[in-house]
Amino acid sequence: MDFKPTKKSIRSHKVPDWFHDAKFGIFIHWGLYSVPAFAVKELSFTESPEVGEEYYFKNNPYAEWYLNTLRISGSPTQEYHYREYGEDFAYDDFIPIFNEEIEKWNPQEWAEIFKNAGAKYVVLVTKHHDGFLLWPSKYPNPLKEHYKASRNIVGELTKSVKNKGMKMGFYYSTSFDWSFNSEPIKDRTSDMTNGVITPEFTEYVRNHWYELIDEYEPSILWSDIGAPPLLDLLEIFAYYYNKFPDGVVNDRWDKLFHKDGKLFKMRRTFFYDFTTPEYTSYKNIKNKKWESNRGIGNSYGYNKTEKEGDYLSSNDLIKMLVDTVSKNGNLLLNVGPLPDGTIPDIQKKVLIGMGQWLEINGEGIYDTRPWERAEGNTLDNLEIRFTHKNELLYIHLLNNPIGKTLKILVLKIPQNSKIKLLGYENQLKWEQDQEYLIINIPENLIESPVYVFKVISDEL
Repeated sequence: MDFKPTKKSIRSHKVPDWFHDAKFGIFIHWGLYSVPAFAVKELSFTESPEVGEEYYFKNNPYAEWYLNTLRISGSPTQEYHYREYGEDFAYDDFIPIFNEEIEKWNPQEWAEIFKNAGAKYVVLVTKHHDGFLLWPSKYPNPLKEHYKASRNIVGELTKSVKNKGMKMGFYYSTSFDWSFNSEPIKDRTSDMTNGVITPEFTEYVRNHWYELIDEYEPSILWSDIGAPPLLDLLEIFAYYYNKFPDGVVNDRWDKLFHKDGKLFKMRRTFFYDFTTPEYTSYKNIKNKKWESNRGIGNSYGYNKTEKEGDYLSSNDLIKMLVDTVSKNGNLLLNVGPLPDGTIPDIQKKVLIGMGQWLEINGEGIYDTRPWERAEGNTLDNLEIRFTHKNELLYIHLLNNPIGKTLKILVLKIPQNSKIKLLGYENQLKWEQDQEYLIINIPENLIESPVYVFKVISDEL
């Protein structure tokens, strides 16, 4: 199909099967903020409405927001920075430290870890809100000389990821750039008006997006915090889809409109391939494809104040993945590396656990689609999730079974069905008791975060 820069043409783009099939991706936040690696850890993103806007931004739990929080007078981050580095130490002074540390980075090792974790795609932050670039752009920052990584992180990681058979995507902060706007975000009003809207910045952003598309051929364009009002999104999307029809774009290209030089409102983008709920998910099956994104802890960038108890376990995240997939979503799980590229052991441990579970149970996740309903329960009130593909129904048990049988409420399967527990060879005995499906549990059951029962029938 030849896409044209019109709403009608762009809206004809369909989400490709690979993105529906992939289910699990890795997000990476790595940059200057990884050097101080500090944020207040008591809050979470989802608590922001409860604690108040000003308190939240002053105590922002996202370490990648270090520069903004540093600019807020009296913030814990500012107090930490002055104590550790001194009042005369600027954020830009982290550049030589970061560039020295990244010489130790091994992109092949990252790709190996992500592949073993069961990820099918990777999304790298190429430029976060601080404006620091992770590739040697032909369009350098006009206000800050050498405001970029000394290695081509984008290029090197893209090559390593693709060599492992995974898809590569790019996050880019399309509206916020604190190298252009030094005013800190302190509340929701300043959050809404912090985006840069000048023609010069618009051209800068436009050049970067086209460069990333042309030079590195991404499968995902992952914008954040809107776009300058002068940026022609129809043109970008048409150009991208014509080069890569199987590419996808997210929903964070919200146009920022301005009046008398001031931004005053946002509106939802007219088109996107998938939505991106942050640190949350949906309660029901969504017809529109979606992707939940979150850190393993409460920050995306590495926060050294967070300890193991502040992170979700692999068991927690496996349950989250199953729930997300049952409702037509993908899970984009973030890692926040140290300045030298080391993925902290706490995070690596979680990825290993995810990979070990997916190695056995992945067939109930990858390539599946939502069933007629996402959730169910047993007579013992244990939680169930469903996925299916072709003539297979997968029943995901989110708790340890109680007793020798599993009695699932309101579930009828065809009489000729066979049931197996993934990871076990033998078929399981089962019976239908009116609206209940009763499955015999294997005696040698090995504890698992989620147990996946495969129902096989040509009538499903």
